[in-house]
Amino acid sequence: MSFREASLRSLVEKWLGAELAACARVTRFSHTRRKQWRYVCDQARGSSRNFDFDFFRHDDGSWCVFPPDSTRLTIDVSKIDEGLAEALGG
Repeated sequence: MSFREASLRSLVEKWLGAELAACARVTRFSHTRRKQWRYVCDQARGSSRNFDFDFFRHDDGSWCVFPPDSTRLTIDVSKIDEGLAEALGG
Protein backbone atom coordinates (compact mmCIF):
# COMPACT_ATOMS: atom_id res chain seq x y z
CA MET A 1 0.00 0.00 0.00
CA SER A 2 1.48 3.31 -1.02
CA PHE A 3 1.10 6.47 1.01
CA ARG A 4 0.62 9.79 -0.73
CA GLU A 5 1.15 13.16 0.82
CA ALA A 6 -2.19 14.86 1.43
CA SER A 7 -0.63 18.23 2.24
CA LEU A 8 0.71 20.31 -0.62
CA ARG A 9 3.12 22.03 1.76
CA SER A 10 4.69 18.74 2.86
CA LEU A 11 5.05 17.63 -0.76
CA VAL A 12 6.75 20.92 -1.71
CA GLU A 13 9.18 20.46 1.21
CA LYS A 14 9.84 16.90 0.10
CA TRP A 15 10.75 17.97 -3.45
CA LEU A 16 12.53 21.25 -2.73
CA GLY A 17 13.90 20.78 0.76
CA ALA A 18 12.97 22.93 3.75
CA GLU A 19 15.19 25.89 2.82
CA LEU A 20 13.85 26.36 -0.73
CA ALA A 21 10.30 25.43 0.28
CA ALA A 22 10.30 28.31 2.76
CA CYS A 23 10.61 30.78 -0.12
CA ALA A 24 8.41 28.90 -2.60
CA ARG A 25 5.30 30.59 -3.88
CA VAL A 26 2.32 29.59 -5.95
CA THR A 27 2.57 31.14 -9.42
CA ARG A 28 -0.44 29.46 -11.08
CA PHE A 29 -3.42 27.43 -10.04
CA SER A 30 -6.48 26.28 -11.88
CA HIS A 31 -8.01 23.20 -13.39
CA THR A 32 -7.34 21.79 -16.82
CA ARG A 33 -9.85 22.47 -19.58
CA ARG A 34 -10.43 18.95 -20.86
CA LYS A 35 -10.30 17.18 -17.52
CA GLN A 36 -11.37 18.52 -14.20
CA TRP A 37 -7.91 18.12 -12.68
CA ARG A 38 -6.84 20.80 -10.27
CA TYR A 39 -3.23 21.84 -10.39
CA VAL A 40 -0.86 24.25 -8.71
CA CYS A 41 2.47 25.52 -10.01
CA ASP A 42 4.98 26.33 -7.26
CA GLN A 43 8.14 28.29 -7.94
CA ALA A 44 11.22 28.61 -5.75
CA ARG A 45 14.24 30.76 -6.50
CA GLY A 46 17.53 29.12 -5.68
CA SER A 47 20.93 30.82 -5.66
CA SER A 48 21.74 29.66 -9.19
CA ARG A 49 18.38 28.77 -10.74
CA ASN A 50 14.60 28.76 -10.42
CA PHE A 51 12.58 25.65 -9.76
CA ASP A 52 9.02 25.21 -11.05
CA PHE A 53 6.93 22.24 -10.03
CA ASP A 54 3.38 21.41 -11.10
CA PHE A 55 1.34 19.49 -8.55
CA PHE A 56 -1.92 17.76 -9.43
CA ARG A 57 -4.76 17.05 -7.03
CA HIS A 58 -5.98 13.44 -7.15
CA ASP A 59 -9.45 12.12 -6.34
CA ASP A 60 -8.27 10.76 -2.99
CA GLY A 61 -7.26 14.30 -1.93
CA SER A 62 -3.52 13.80 -2.36
CA TRP A 63 -1.16 16.00 -4.38
CA CYS A 64 1.31 14.44 -6.83
CA VAL A 65 3.74 15.65 -9.50
CA PHE A 66 1.88 13.57 -12.10
CA PRO A 67 -1.74 14.00 -13.22
CA PRO A 68 -4.43 11.53 -12.16
CA ASP A 69 -5.15 8.54 -14.38
CA SER A 70 -7.92 9.18 -16.84
CA THR A 71 -11.14 7.33 -16.29
CA ARG A 72 -11.32 4.60 -18.85
CA LEU A 73 -14.44 3.17 -20.38
CA THR A 74 -15.20 -0.40 -19.44
CA ILE A 75 -17.45 -2.95 -21.07
CA ASP A 76 -19.38 -5.58 -19.14
CA VAL A 77 -18.74 -8.63 -21.29
CA SER A 78 -21.49 -10.66 -19.58
CA LYS A 79 -24.10 -8.19 -20.85
CA ILE A 80 -22.69 -8.41 -24.37
CA ASP A 81 -22.87 -12.20 -24.23
CA GLU A 82 -26.53 -12.08 -23.07
CA GLY A 83 -27.46 -9.61 -25.80
CA LEU A 84 -25.61 -11.61 -28.44
CA ALA A 85 -27.33 -14.82 -27.34
CA GLU A 86 -30.74 -13.15 -27.58
CA ALA A 87 -29.91 -11.70 -31.00
CA LEU A 88 -28.87 -15.15 -32.24
CA GLY A 89 -32.04 -16.70 -30.88
CA GLY A 90 -30.28 -18.57 -28.09
